[in-house]
Amino acid sequence: MHAYFPALNSPASLLGDMLADGLGCLAFTWASSPACTELEIVVMDWLARMIGLPDCFLHSTSKGKGGGVIQTTASESTLIGLLAARTQMFQNFREKYEHIDEADLNTRLVAYTSDQAHSSVEKAGLIGLVKMRYIESDSELSLRGDKLEEAIIRDKEKGLIPFFVCATLGTTGACAFDNLKEIGVICEQEKLWLHVDAAYAGSAFICPEFRHWLDGIEHAESIAFNPSKWLMVHFDCTAMWVKNSGRLHRTFNVDPLYLKHENTGLAVDFTHWQISLSKRFRALKLWFVLRNYGVKGLQKHIRHGVSLAAEFESLVRADDRFEVPAKRHLGLVVFRIKGQNELTETLLKKINSSGRLHCVPSSLKSKYVIRFTVTSPRTTYKDIHEDWTIIQMMCSQLLNTAPSPRRAPFMADIRKRNPTFGTSMLLINSPMTPKVMNGSYVALFENGDNLKELLDRNGALRIACKDSPVLQRRVKGMVPGGKQYSLDTHIDLMIAANSTKKKNSPRNSVTSVGDSTLEEDFEEEEDLSEEDVARCDKCGQKIR
Repeated sequence: MHAYFPALNSPASLLGDMLADGLGCLAFTWASSPACTELEIVVMDWLARMIGLPDCFLHSTSKGKGGGVIQTTASESTLIGLLAARTQMFQNFREKYEHIDEADLNTRLVAYTSDQAHSSVEKAGLIGLVKMRYIESDSELSLRGDKLEEAIIRDKEKGLIPFFVCATLGTTGACAFDNLKEIGVICEQEKLWLHVDAAYAGSAFICPEFRHWLDGIEHAESIAFNPSKWLMVHFDCTAMWVKNSGRLHRTFNVDPLYLKHENTGLAVDFTHWQISLSKRFRALKLWFVLRNYGVKGLQKHIRHGVSLAAEFESLVRADDRFEVPAKRHLGLVVFRIKGQNELTETLLKKINSSGRLHCVPSSLKSKYVIRFTVTSPRTTYKDIHEDWTIIQMMCSQLLNTAPSPRRAPFMADIRKRNPTFGTSMLLINSPMTPKVMNGSYVALFENGDNLKELLDRNGALRIACKDSPVLQRRVKGMVPGGKQYSLDTHIDLMIAANSTKKKNSPRNSVTSVGDSTLEEDFEEEEDLSEEDVARCDKCGQKIR
């Protein structure tokens, strides 16, 4: 399984969820389940420190403004960020203007994201009824600040209102990273809500060597990633942090009487941080995993996955039939067969239909690629090499059987210059090296053979018909060698007699020789003129 992104599990996560199910907590508010709320606060602060978030995102150090909450999915987190940003923009306009029409204002709002962003960003725009502007990424598939600034200026000139930007750290297509620092500065200048979607890559930030992609996170209003992808916690579990939880309250707080309690306003009520009213005790399984593996254990797990992906990348680059069209980041490698997209698409179909491997495709700047990601903690270097061997084998089958788009014009051009040129194909005992030669006269010999023996008294090549006992004896030396044919004896001269070939014979004629089968593909059937044939000097039989 090398498709999508990891969807991991662990005994600790399972046991934590089993215990949570047994307790049956329904955390509407702090009062309905204090343990659920308090433990979530603790583990979200732990996780924030593990990935290196600024203090403004922690419950314990933000003076009650910021903090983390566990959502169901990263898609939901993006929607929550967009809805909160929209509410904030409405609030800003109310402070400037006495009367505003929110419905009219909503039609002028515009959000921004990269053309490499996940489809959930588009869905958030559809639900929020706002325009979503997709900005072209650079050659590294990264959203840059200058492109964002240009789009904002153009939209302002049209009377639109920019309000939200979603930056992606670890895109789905190629695990590319938007330039968070450049984007963050612009968002701060324009007073836009910056949401960071790090669904897959966020787990890797527990390793210090990968935190450079977080440069500029201080400019973000919210960030989310999925421990359920790469941190041994099973679905569903998405960690989301905000700088100012009051902006979520203004968006989702309906405050009915039956949800009030004596500590309302003093304690954290996560019901105002999310779309749903209640929540499951997801913090318990996350707490179990963090306590069981520890920071060092989880770092070792992440680094092992990255190392395996690097090994696979090296294997791909060593095969000149393939290319890696985008820089590898973390545990994802994208690769393709050089040439037309159809070749890579066909290869992926062969891979998935075999039932031995499973991968999914992506499109990067109009290039069809195969995504290969390490999805299991049990994957080993041996597995990676075996999987690559399977892919290579299927590629060889594809390229050996697929007609070359240059073959037909090439042969037609030769026949146009030389009408008497006969063609045949010989598969020698080397992979991927079919040889096309003049089939009118074919001589096969090894180093050391005396070529004078092949000539008659006049110095011309001696021609033997297919019934020649010498030729039959030598042809029987052709034996199957794997998926090709190899020659283990000398064949001095082999010219197939064609005088008995009928006009209604099939296009692909097959001649059996001993235990092997030789296949000759004739592009067209045509009558032989006297100029196209010769006669055997022994039996007089017509031959091509």
